[in-house]
Amino acid sequence: MITGDAAYIKKINRSFLLSKIIEHGLISRAELSKTIGLNKATVSVQVADLLNEELIVETQQEHTSLGRRPIMLSLNSKAGYALGIDLDYKQITFTLSDLLGSPLSSDTIELNTSDYESVLRILIENIKRYQNKYSKSHYGIVGIVIGIHGIVTEEQIINFVPQHKWHNKDLKTDLEKEIRASLYIENNANLCSFAEQVYKHHQSVNLLCVSLYSGIGLGIMINGELYKGHHGYAGEMGHMIVVPDGKPCNCGNKGCWEQYASESSFFKDLFEKQNTQDITYLDVQKWIHDQESITCKQMNQFIYYLSIGLNNIINLYNPETIVLNSELLKMHPDAINEIKASLKSSVSHYQELLISEFGKEACVMGACALAIKNFLEIPELSFNIDEGTIPRFSGEVPISR
Repeated sequence: MITGDAAYIKKINRSFLLSKIIEHGLISRAELSKTIGLNKATVSVQVADLLNEELIVETQQEHTSLGRRPIMLSLNSKAGYALGIDLDYKQITFTLSDLLGSPLSSDTIELNTSDYESVLRILIENIKRYQNKYSKSHYGIVGIVIGIHGIVTEEQIINFVPQHKWHNKDLKTDLEKEIRASLYIENNANLCSFAEQVYKHHQSVNLLCVSLYSGIGLGIMINGELYKGHHGYAGEMGHMIVVPDGKPCNCGNKGCWEQYASESSFFKDLFEKQNTQDITYLDVQKWIHDQESITCKQMNQFIYYLSIGLNNIINLYNPETIVLNSELLKMHPDAINEIKASLKSSVSHYQELLISEFGKEACVMGACALAIKNFLEIPELSFNIDEGTIPRFSGEVPISR
C-alpha cells in the first residue's frame, strides 16, 4: 500500500498527468480526468499550475460540429532543451532536443586524444556554449546526459573505458565544478535501449539493444525498466568469451566477443586484408553491393560470430524484442535473415529481431530522452518522432587504423 502526505500525492498526480499529455500529444481536461481517474477539480488545479510554470500550453481545436470547441493541452516543447552527449573513442557527439525529444541540432567533434583532462576541457567548453546559446528559453538546458562506452557504476562513476584506458573517473563531479546543470552519466548501450523503447517500441517491456560500434554493449530493458545489475555492471556482453585463448582484449582477457563481432574489429581486419590506410562505411557499402570477395567474406565472418553471441544472449534473457544497432548490418541487404538462419536452437526463443533505425544517433537520442524524463519527473515516457528529424550518419568519415 502506497501512502504519503498531500504534497507527495500531488506530485504523483502531476507526473501521471504530464505522462498522459505527452503520450496523447493533444488532450482535453475532460479526457485527462477520464484517462487518469482523477476528478475534474483536481485535474484543473494541476493544469493551472503547469500552465503557470509554462510546461504546457493551451490550443483551441478546430472542428466543424456545433457547440463549444474544446481547449486542448499539450507539452510546451520550447520551454527548455535537453543535451545528449555520446562520448566515444574517436569523437564526441552533442545533440540538442526540445522537450518532446525532437533533435534540433547535432555536432560532432573529432577526438585525437585519450587524455582525460583534455577530454574534460572539451566537454566543459561545449556544454557552456550550448548553455549560453539557449539561456533565454524559460528553463534553458533542463538536463545533460553523457553516454559512456564503458562501465558506469550505480553512483555514476566511470569504472573502466577500455578504448581510453580510463579507470575510476568521476566525470560528473569534475564537470559540476565548472558547470551548473543537472548532469547524469550513463552507459551508452543503456541509452540506446532506452531510445528504442521511448521512441519506437513503446509496448515492448522486455527489450535488448546490442550496440556494435567501438565495442559491444548490451542495453537491457526488463518490465519496462533499465536493468543494471548489482553495481551497474550488467550488459558488458562484449567481454563474453566466444573463442577460448583467442584475440587479446583491452579488458585483459582473450577471445572476447567484441574482438570478433564489433564494427571496430571488422574494420581492423578489413584494413589488413584490403591493404589500405583508410576505409569509410560508404566504401564498405559499395564493396558489398559489388560483391567484392574480401569484404563479403569478412561480412560473413562478422555475422557468424555475431550470431554466436546472440544465441547466448537469447538463451539468457528470452527477450521480446532484440534491436541490433549497427551501420554495417544496415548495408547488408539480407543481414537479418542470415542471422536468424544461424539461430536454430530449439531452446532459443524471442519475438522480434531487427536492425535499429536510429544507428549511431541512438545513444544521444536516449540521452536526451533520459534528461527530459528526469526533468519532468515522470514514470513513463513515450515519444512519437518524425523520422525525417533524426540526424543521419553520412558514412563518409574515414575509419582510421
